[in-house]
Amino acid sequence: VGAGGGAGGHARHAEGAYYVWTPAELREVLGEEDARLAAGYFGVTEEGTFEEGASVLQLPGEGLTDADRIASIRERLAEARARRPRPGRDDKVVAAWNGLAIAALAETGAYFDRPDLVEAATAAADLLVRVHMDGTGRLARTSRDGTAGANAGVLEDYADVAEGFLALSAVTGDGVWVTFAGLLLDTVLRHFRGEDGALYDTADDGERLIRRPQDPTDEATPSGWSAAAGALLSYAAYTGSAEHRSAAEGALGVVRALAPRVPRHTGWGLAVAEAALDGPREVAVIGPRDDPATAALHRTALLGTAPGAVVALGEPGAEHPPLLRDRPLRDGRPAAYVCRHFTCDAPVTEPEALAGRLGGSHDAGE
Repeated sequence: VGAGGGAGGHARHAEGAYYVWTPAELREVLGEEDARLAAGYFGVTEEGTFEEGASVLQLPGEGLTDADRIASIRERLAEARARRPRPGRDDKVVAAWNGLAIAALAETGAYFDRPDLVEAATAAADLLVRVHMDGTGRLARTSRDGTAGANAGVLEDYADVAEGFLALSAVTGDGVWVTFAGLLLDTVLRHFRGEDGALYDTADDGERLIRRPQDPTDEATPSGWSAAAGALLSYAAYTGSAEHRSAAEGALGVVRALAPRVPRHTGWGLAVAEAALDGPREVAVIGPRDDPATAALHRTALLGTAPGAVVALGEPGAEHPPLLRDRPLRDGRPAAYVCRHFTCDAPVTEPEALAGRLGGSHDAGE
């Protein structure tokens, strides 16, 4: 099941009112004492942080002094909100947004040991393959009720979905997602890249426009340009593809030009550039899937802090993705190989040693 486009903000008397609170509304639901605590904790003021004196509830970074009481307050507020007129739900599936959701669900599931989140990511990825992708690596932008829409995918769709597939492969160890990502990225290289290496938002065989659009700036979501650079870089790290690596580096040229002028709009691109400077590091974890030592190394690799590191998990003798090839066990024990450009350090068998290999970054002076 894919993630829907979102819930609208129209309810009650104003845009977004379903989601916001005034001090008076808190008192009505919670009573004076709990309303005072909730207002202070969630940042609800008489002036408001939204429209008409209402406030969006915000979680503070610290200061939780009564977890049970706050939990009770949240339950009562949720029950009261459920009685408000609910805004309409946009239930179309947008490929790019689902790609971002797949990566977030998979990585969060790994971090918090939540297999249900990884299952949700896998279900969304399955839907994109079944409904949005065709047999040639082309992608539909939207679908609804299991039927693909007529609009062709744009650059951000291909890039975000490819990145989501690669993140899912890292967490599940299923190399098929690397294969699907490669199909999408090959389409990017064939149909979205100009002769100078620049990327376009629409395919070269799409609708003819007066000017073919290009926008490398990141907004609420990554630009297709910077997301494609990241996906190409990650795919090259899994496969050793010089073509995809070169395409990623070419796409990153725009970051060098834009970042000094509009750093707020190049965040994703800068993160990809940092990963490229660091390698990125490639981690191959080899061992039987049911061996706790394999699981411990895999989890350590997923939680590493090296910029843009990719993780592949496989049984001994695995061939796909290519990062796993010729990586034997060490003295019969599960092992992790940390590599750059497929050149690897000696394998390690202990999670602590692997964490040490993944904790640093590139020299800032490079």
